[in-house]
Amino acid sequence: MTDRTTPRILIVDLVGLAMGPDGLPDHSVVKAHVEARGDVFHEGSARAIPAPEPGRAHFYYQPMLSTEAELLAEAGDGLYDAVIAAATFLPKGTRFDLGGVRIGTGTGNMGSASWGGGDGRGGIAPLMNTPGINARATAQMVMNALLRVRPDLPVDEMNALVAAGRFDTGTDLVRFPTAKLEGRTFAVLGYGNIGREVAKLARAFGMTVRIFARPRHRAWIESEGFIHAASLLEAAAEADVLSVHVGLGPLGPEGHANAGLIGAEVLSALAEGAVLINYDRGELVDVPALAAALSSGRVSHAAIDADLFRDPSSGALSGPMAPYLSIVPAHGARLSLLPHAAADTDHPTRVVGAIQAVDQILDAIERRVVRNLKGDLPEGYTDAGARTPAGLGGMTAGDLEELRCDEARMEALRTAAQGLLAALDRLANEGARTAGGDLLLQSNILATLLRAQSLEGPFQG
Repeated sequence: MTDRTTPRILIVDLVGLAMGPDGLPDHSVVKAHVEARGDVFHEGSARAIPAPEPGRAHFYYQPMLSTEAELLAEAGDGLYDAVIAAATFLPKGTRFDLGGVRIGTGTGNMGSASWGGGDGRGGIAPLMNTPGINARATAQMVMNALLRVRPDLPVDEMNALVAAGRFDTGTDLVRFPTAKLEGRTFAVLGYGNIGREVAKLARAFGMTVRIFARPRHRAWIESEGFIHAASLLEAAAEADVLSVHVGLGPLGPEGHANAGLIGAEVLSALAEGAVLINYDRGELVDVPALAAALSSGRVSHAAIDADLFRDPSSGALSGPMAPYLSIVPAHGARLSLLPHAAADTDHPTRVVGAIQAVDQILDAIERRVVRNLKGDLPEGYTDAGARTPAGLGGMTAGDLEELRCDEARMEALRTAAQGLLAALDRLANEGARTAGGDLLLQSNILATLLRAQSLEGPFQG
């Protein structure tokens, strides 16, 4: 029988990525957070630890659980009331009657029937995520993948020549032509937290950014200076880079709605020699179609980040990365394959996400208040809306209410806005030589303040 006053919560992924004094990934910050709340953090299984102290939440840290068999054996009988996961895939048969939180955005790996699978529809428990926690880390890794191959200056080769004193700038530089990113077209599929951050970074490199998203996002996309594409093909048309951030979509009888979304038609629409980056879900790309595009030269490089699992007994490989391994022999030199690591290389980010997950799951259990809900809201719970880190994903009505009640912040914005209006009047009356410098200075002041207050991006309602 579930006891909300003494819940058992399973943690199946690392909640710290930096190594501690013992040479193991350090979970001490999350452990301290749990204990500061008055709850208990255990290392190991609830089956091997004495009965929990009544009236306190008990967290059981088992980041090495991986295979379906292990997870079903540990969590298939309702021993745990809730779960926190990051990359680990939770089989349908795992049971968590009071809910689950995914550290990160996509919930395709949260397969438990307790909330109806990865789309969170039809279950008895709430499914939540921590959107935006790793958005900047992922976006930066997307640009890292691009910069490894574009501009295509052979830095290592040139370094070796220079270090050996075998390079003459006047005569040899012509042998190493390159092409800048500025002016190229970067297509982004999706206008969520990660897609928007990728778009902002691409724009910083002087690229033309085209975003495919639902029509309701068009005004916001265009207000930020990006181009809205009404379809996948419109986004991909003659694009030099295509980066995918749309998620797997709802799960239907034939699989996830967006599986194979990036197929032959989309790939053939790209500019010759384009770069494909899929740091979202491996299943989004049709692998045979990618192989054909690599063979034809339509795609010159592809960077993929997806889970890869190895069965410890048989050595068999599984997960969405597995199909890509079949094209490594023919195209390995033009592939960059990561094991779902693009968003998980930053220790502070993982710690912040894990702490948020702890707070969200306890709010759902103890107060029946759900934040960052994915899918259906079960009966008896209250939806508290979304919450993302400052500057990500636009602002909510709650964020703006906080601003409205903060007189110091409001006054700073009024002063900056009035300064810009005064500078515009001076420009109109006195001309550019006298007032131009003041106009640009006031414009910079207001723009910086707007960014600092996160007053940019879409309104989330």
